[in-house]
Amino acid sequence: MRKVTIFGSTGSIGENTVDLIAAAPERYDVVALTGGRNVARLAEQAIALRADLAVTAFDDKYDELKAALAGSGVEVAAGAQAVADAADRPADWFMSAIVGAAGLVPGLRALRHGTTLALANKESLVTAGPHLMAEAAKYGATILPVDSEHSAVFQALVGEDIQAVERVIITASGGAFRDWPLEALENATLAEASAHPNWDMGQRITIDSASMFNKAMELIETKEFFGVHPDMIEAVVHPESLIHALVGFRDGGLMAHLGPPDMRHAIGYALHWPDRGHVPVERLDLAQIGSLNFRVADEARYPALRIARDVMETGGLSGAAFNAAKEAALDAFIAGELGFLGMARVVDEVLNRLQRDNGLSCDILTLDKVLETDHLARKAVKDALAR
Repeated sequence: MRKVTIFGSTGSIGENTVDLIAAAPERYDVVALTGGRNVARLAEQAIALRADLAVTAFDDKYDELKAALAGSGVEVAAGAQAVADAADRPADWFMSAIVGAAGLVPGLRALRHGTTLALANKESLVTAGPHLMAEAAKYGATILPVDSEHSAVFQALVGEDIQAVERVIITASGGAFRDWPLEALENATLAEASAHPNWDMGQRITIDSASMFNKAMELIETKEFFGVHPDMIEAVVHPESLIHALVGFRDGGLMAHLGPPDMRHAIGYALHWPDRGHVPVERLDLAQIGSLNFRVADEARYPALRIARDVMETGGLSGAAFNAAKEAALDAFIAGELGFLGMARVVDEVLNRLQRDNGLSCDILTLDKVLETDHLARKAVKDALAR
């Protein structure tokens, strides 16, 4: 049996991972599950999967989780440190599905086992990509991308020479405002930004889709994971969300990865890799689909894409600053302290300020430097909002 741990089991990626593992319980021994405030669901998962350990990231939820798991035999822990400590328990396969910078430390500690880290946490590569990849190499660990776009690129490159790659094209749905006139975006509301035209996701990722900050993150991820030059990375709006990415080669050919907009495919690919196992997702009917459409990812509509290119050009600690500023700006938008377009303006302002005052270029990344930059960027957003 494969020993598995899921960080962020109660989020959308975590739930889909639990779904796949629960379908074949005889194949998996669940070491640990970690979650947030939804401790009732975390307890249900831990009991159903017979996990050894369940951890909530919030200390004040310990008693509630302990009560929910009373008599189950599942060990209980709480707090950010306990989440990180769960990574020290040996496992063959770790799912990193915690949202935000909080997923970085558990992922780094999981790499020390020299096994497999299935990476759905964008922030790990954006904030500390070179450090993360170096740690994987140091311990002989394998990182498998679980973002649908990067899983698609990874699959398109199987058996190919990365030196033959000419371009990597990441697709985007365009989010809630893809058909809005530009002048209307300034007054876009939280409710409008939280309604995705294609599928139901969590609020934060849905807003990131509307602003294209999620795609900006994915451009940076592509550079860090695959080691391609930023000029080779493109984004294109694809409303149907059926092609997840394309890889172009020097002979002019394009390799596209198609599939339904269901995260279980990318998760299942990482779970079964290097084999392809059965995954219970919809099979596409191309005749019924009829056509696939594409449009330019306009940086006037989606300024986050331009900011991401600046981040890739600067390198160093700019990814850590970008992610932290983005998370803080999103918090402010949700709280009603910032308008929709104000998020990009604030992130841009903070990056420019930190580059001017502190310098974000850095030859060698360390976890301490990343965490310090994260703190500085979040403080800079608060300062910007207070002015």
